[in-house]
Amino acid sequence: MSEDSEVVLVGGGIMSLTLAAMLKELKPSAHISVYEMLDDVALESSMVWNNAGTGHQALCELNYTPKKEDGSIDISKAVRINQQYELSKEFWAYCVESGILKEPQTFLNPVPHLSFVVDHIVPYLKQRYETLTSNCPLFKNMIYSEDKEQIKQWAPLLLEGRDENQPIAATYMQEGTDVDFGEIVRQFKEKLSQKDNFNVYVNHKVQNLIKQGNAWLLDVLDTKSGEKKQIKAKFVFLGAGGGSFPLLQKSGIPEGRGYGGFPVGGLWLVCKNRDVIDKHNAKIYGKASIGDPPMSVPHLDTRIIKGKKELLFGPYAGFNTKFLKHGSLLDFPMSVRLSNFLPMFQAGIDNVPLTIYLIKQILMSNKQRMRKLHVFFPDAKLEDWEALFAGQRVQIIKKDSKGRGSLQFGTEVITSSDGSLAALLGASPGASTAVDIMLQVLERCFSEEMKSSAWKDKLAEMIPSYKRPLEEKITHFNEWRSRTAQILKMPFCAI
Repeated sequence: MSEDSEVVLVGGGIMSLTLAAMLKELKPSAHISVYEMLDDVALESSMVWNNAGTGHQALCELNYTPKKEDGSIDISKAVRINQQYELSKEFWAYCVESGILKEPQTFLNPVPHLSFVVDHIVPYLKQRYETLTSNCPLFKNMIYSEDKEQIKQWAPLLLEGRDENQPIAATYMQEGTDVDFGEIVRQFKEKLSQKDNFNVYVNHKVQNLIKQGNAWLLDVLDTKSGEKKQIKAKFVFLGAGGGSFPLLQKSGIPEGRGYGGFPVGGLWLVCKNRDVIDKHNAKIYGKASIGDPPMSVPHLDTRIIKGKKELLFGPYAGFNTKFLKHGSLLDFPMSVRLSNFLPMFQAGIDNVPLTIYLIKQILMSNKQRMRKLHVFFPDAKLEDWEALFAGQRVQIIKKDSKGRGSLQFGTEVITSSDGSLAALLGASPGASTAVDIMLQVLERCFSEEMKSSAWKDKLAEMIPSYKRPLEEKITHFNEWRSRTAQILKMPFCAI
């Protein structure tokens, strides 16, 4: 059985459905098919318990502001990510106004973002605060304090049971958010499914793809019926989380050669004590220990899940050889090829500390995990918390500027030279920057359409700050961001 589709999106998560929503606004007649191997969309990385739900805007994430060799703070990544997340919020606001998304509270809730450090890290946080607030107006409303009473007002759990002589410091940003990315995906699916030429096929696994002329042929298996079919598509997007990597390899495009993938699992401690949960209302990020990877940054997070407040702490890392939570233990070994063996081997040699870190994390008992939590919440009791396995991520391995295999901790879009295929690899900051990442896909794979006045005008309507320079965004900060905040029912602080 053979079918044709103008656009095929592999994976039913936040990336694919965001791209689908954008394309349907830019080209309503587009024939779009989404293929998801599980029973429904948003059951892997986009699922609410499989991510922290942090709207990453660099308001609290210390790994976005590393120290340079000269001792100064590099804020370039923080400034970039702040703008990227704003693009997501602008698009969500457009979707709310257009009826594509429902009431904002169903997927987005205001939760203050705090950075918190103790002891010898206090000077770093103060320097970070001073650098951000004095060099970029986007962070002008950040508040810094070493006063324990002030910090107690922001987050009382931080002070419960703490030595009153211990130096502590925190920064506070009121504009922080908690996001249910899975709910956004489900709402996109519900609304888009009402439109012509849009279909989501669940329990359908894309097994292979091959270029034939100016189109792609995809072998798809219906895992319920066992039926196999071939799909012909002009454009294919691989947005299947860890599942994108094996399909990128099977595509055979030269741009995908040499890449490797390293799977890392996650685990949360989830609070069961409703009294403790109700005391806390913040997402609080600390600093990773020296030698630990960026993904190990600890955070104590308020979550709003189906209208109910929850509290989690983590992440703790784990390792298995699956590329997806519902994947196969053969995923990692089967991904090793002649073209990527050397980069993967080199990355392994250079990341012995990561291997040691993962081994230690795997061997941790809940009692040992509590020690990490006690840095944030000294009075935390073991009986109030339970371990929950979170999502699976695949970190990128690719050659660095010296030609040596290197482990990367970001996200990367890989496209074929003719723009007929795009694949998204990597993890953080991930879903928060979905709109920015999908704009990159559109720019590289729909370059002619993106030059048209029709698409330019529509994009300006959907995402006002897209393609605007930072100086213009700052000039129009109060106008643009206040409007977005009003539509999304979020707090807004003018600059």
